Amino acid sequence: MDDADDIYMQSWTGTILGPHNTAFEGKIFQLKLFCGKEYPESPPSVRFQTRINMACVNPETGVVEPSLFPMLTNWRREYTMEDILVKLKKEMMTSHNRKLAQPPEGTEEARADPKRPAKCCVM
Repeated sequence: MDDADDIYMQSWTGTILGPHNTAFEGKIFQLKLFCGKEYPESPPSVRFQTRINMACVNPETGVVEPSLFPMLTNWRREYTMEDILVKLKKEMMTSHNRKLAQPPEGTEEARADPKRPAKCCVM
């Protein structure tokens, strides 16, 4: 849970540890997941706070583009926040992502929300 005052539990923070033997190795990626009123019938919006170079992520906003991330396009109400994080980590290991050059360390502040502490899941 991202915001203790969010009585509807819509805003979440997730963490993905970069997988071994990839350009993501040794990095910690912070994400925001927001569940709208239609959740769980509709997928949450997912946005990387940490800058990342990945085929399904908009490089300017950090938003995971549903049209490029099949799990969000083919959303099923049984999916969980953990499922999203696990699938994104697997996506990092695919042949078209694993060797992509990554932004330098310390570039996540542009997207960070300093008022909100990081809580939720670590993958």
